[in-house]
Amino acid sequence: MLSLLMKFKKENALRILTFTLLLLLTIINSFAQQTIALYPGKIPNSIKVPNIEKEDANHFLVNVSQPTLTIYLPGAGTANGTSVIVCPGGGYSALNIIQEGSAVAENLNKLGVAAFVLKYRLPDDKAMPDKSIGPIQDAQQAIMLVRQRAKEWHVDTARVGIMGFSAGGHLASTAGTHFTKSYIDNPGKISLRPDFMILVYPVISFADSIGHLGSRDNLIGKNPSAQQIALYSNELQITHETTPTFLIQAGDDGLVSVNNSIVFYRALQKNNVPAGLHIFPKGQHGFPYEPAHSTWFQYCAQWLTENGWLKP
Repeated sequence: MLSLLMKFKKENALRILTFTLLLLLTIINSFAQQTIALYPGKIPNSIKVPNIEKEDANHFLVNVSQPTLTIYLPGAGTANGTSVIVCPGGGYSALNIIQEGSAVAENLNKLGVAAFVLKYRLPDDKAMPDKSIGPIQDAQQAIMLVRQRAKEWHVDTARVGIMGFSAGGHLASTAGTHFTKSYIDNPGKISLRPDFMILVYPVISFADSIGHLGSRDNLIGKNPSAQQIALYSNELQITHETTPTFLIQAGDDGLVSVNNSIVFYRALQKNNVPAGLHIFPKGQHGFPYEPAHSTWFQYCAQWLTENGWLKP
């Protein structure tokens, strides 16, 4: 009887210890990330409106008018100095903030990369005088902020990348091709050019033939000028100074034509910009199906490794 009682006490003590450790890990992880306002003061190009942001039935954020940056830093002793600003997709009408935001940031942390999930403003005529520049303002502000606070976050100012999914890929590619123009106040003349881009099933073009017209309508309106369409068709904005890029998409993507990735890659090659491209034969948009579903991030990690971004 005594031995049974001792065994019970030991098992109970083990359960308590295990629960305590799990609780501590949860607490530690909750402090491992921090969300900050993207702008220290007034948000530029904004109209004061009620904050009606909410999460929809698919766990996407909608009605985003208050941009933030959520900071995910790798564990002590694992950081290699590289950082990535992550831009979730959602057609410029919502943000897939979990699947294309926090989940990606956690995987980047495992590579020793600091990740910054950008909750950028969604274009809205009621919330901003010029909705077409709201998202790129937020992307440029995020790049500037990471470089300004690089020492605090233990990142290298020369190793700040950007990663985007779907319409977030359009935003990321805009940051990587429009950096010579500052859409924000930048008195310190901090470089707004990302050091590399990773574009995952990205919207690139706003051309009628291959563009994602929903993203185009949301960003620049239903009746854009030819000049606006060309300006935001980022395959037309590439120069020899454009950021080195990795693109990944599925050939059977039924939402965003794979030709978006192909024309961008060809333009990068034409301008002698280092670039990589991987096209899965199957995988659809968002990579819900194999083989893309379980392996797409491995290809991104391989490209980062091959190009020296994961070396301390």
